[in-house]
Amino acid sequence: MFEQAFKNIDDVLRKEAGCTTELDYTEQTSWLLFLKYLDGLEQDLVDEAALEKKKYAYILDKPYRWESWAAPKGKDGKLDHNSALTGDDLRDFVNQKLFPYLHGFKQRANGPNTIEYKIGEIFGEIKNKIQSGYNMREVIDQVDELRFRSQAEKHELSHLYEAKIRNMGNAGRNGGEYYTPRPLIRAIVQVVQPKLGERIYDGAVGSAGFLCESYDYLKKVHPKRTTAQDRMLQERTFYGKEKKSLAYVIAIMNMILHGIDAPNILHTNTLTENLADIQEKDRYDVVLANPPFGGKERKEVQQNFPIRTGETAFLFLQHFIKILKAGGRGGVVIKNTFLSNTDNASVSLRKLLLESCNLHTVLDCPGGTFQGAGVKTVVLFFEKGAPTRKVWFYEFDPGRNLGKTKPLNDADLSEFVELQRTFADSPKSWSVDAKSIGAATYDLSVRNPNGGQELTHRSVQEIMAEIVALDAESKEVIANIQALI
Repeated sequence: MFEQAFKNIDDVLRKEAGCTTELDYTEQTSWLLFLKYLDGLEQDLVDEAALEKKKYAYILDKPYRWESWAAPKGKDGKLDHNSALTGDDLRDFVNQKLFPYLHGFKQRANGPNTIEYKIGEIFGEIKNKIQSGYNMREVIDQVDELRFRSQAEKHELSHLYEAKIRNMGNAGRNGGEYYTPRPLIRAIVQVVQPKLGERIYDGAVGSAGFLCESYDYLKKVHPKRTTAQDRMLQERTFYGKEKKSLAYVIAIMNMILHGIDAPNILHTNTLTENLADIQEKDRYDVVLANPPFGGKERKEVQQNFPIRTGETAFLFLQHFIKILKAGGRGGVVIKNTFLSNTDNASVSLRKLLLESCNLHTVLDCPGGTFQGAGVKTVVLFFEKGAPTRKVWFYEFDPGRNLGKTKPLNDADLSEFVELQRTFADSPKSWSVDAKSIGAATYDLSVRNPNGGQELTHRSVQEIMAEIVALDAESKEVIANIQALI
């Protein structure tokens, strides 16, 4: 229904000098989608107020509503070309009037969980990069064709938007920060099994993949919900924090398209929160996350943690353990070197995890699980409140080299999910008694006692085909750059 509109938007943005990457395409599509969604939301609220014979107080003043500046309609319901801005007039209105007006909502909002606050936060952080007002008019006309009113429309838009996020992740470099492969997230959610009524948290929310997949999981497991349960899912179930402005915007938009109208996502650096200040009321039942690894945090941020380290992921893991309720469950992606590093911080953190939580499962992921990341990862599954007695390891081997053309899929992880239910032994899985883990280093290295899988070497033809494909990609990128010069 809307796939062609998304393709048309990307085609226009590729002509735009201010947009050069998949990240730019997603960012610019996101702020326009958000304003179109807001227009539809206000129309729904106007209709509801009319049914109750009440007067509706608009969020946006009339000149800044979508119907006024982006898509004014004539009596026939079609775009009024005499009233619609275009060219320099449109660009100047967006840059000089619309964005400053929308950013001002942050100061006027009653609190961070209001739609007004989110409007101000979004438009204070991102910038309009569409420099040509004529290109902007083309994009707006395409966005105006999209509709958010029915669940079927939202469902299709959410799939198209997820595809944009995936493309951004596959673009490599910093694109991967925003995208965790959805099959991996779905497997993690199936193991952790969030329940209706629980509060689910991701302190490094990225594109909100964990929260969106948890929402879909809960709806699927509980198809017959009451109105009160639906309201709880909307308002008091999913919580997240995100430091980066683009990821924050994408997370908000992704959750809205999945059906969560006012996401509880805060734009903040999670790690600036002192662990000593976390109280019982701040805690969550479930933590699902893929925190950034390899980053370095400043000394003043490290002061907030008992185990001080510059490694961002290790600070996040301390935060997650602390913010879980007693009996709370976690599924957290982390570098596999965490299991065996011998520095003081790594050893102390493994000791904390094993003694304060039941680390019941470790999923060992192969290289290539994350596009462009270049590191191997593991997923830690744990329950807070009792020490670890036994750790079940699963060495994930999809039987092929994962990559852009052969990505991870749900079937790849089905055996892991099935075996994990009973912690069954297999050629790929085994259990380690906590008593056998040395107290000197608490080493958790993945050592398959079954000998693991035989190393499969790629054929010369496969390697040459990949080199040719990469070479063609490089030539295409260079040609695009030359066309811009």
